[in-house]
Amino acid sequence: MRLLLDTHFLLWALLDTKRLAQYPWLERHAPWGVSPVSLLEMQFLFEVGQIEILRPEFAEVVLDDPRFVVDEVPLLALVRHALALGWTRDPFDRLLVAHSMARRTPLCTLDRSIHEHHALVPRELKA
Repeated sequence: MRLLLDTHFLLWALLDTKRLAQYPWLERHAPWGVSPVSLLEMQFLFEVGQIEILRPEFAEVVLDDPRFVVDEVPLLALVRHALALGWTRDPFDRLLVAHSMARRTPLCTLDRSIHEHHALVPRELKA
């Protein structure tokens, strides 16, 4: 795994390929890493009505899609890294950054707060 997608990039890969096409450099990092945290966040976003999942078995779709590698990090490692991330109150952002830190893998995100506080963001996204 050379790149970890945040939940928005994962959603674009699944549901909005035109939006994902704005980042052609992503292809050279495939297959893309996906955190199980993103699967949980997608379910949460669906439950609160912020996204519509086309198929209820979206987690299985991600697991079966060769574009993705679902990367499991031990929970204790995630928590250890996340404990030091007091700059965010978003638990999903905190865990995704912790995942990136635990694996020392860049996190593909457009979140400006993450860009400001996390060194492992692809240089193509820093502007």
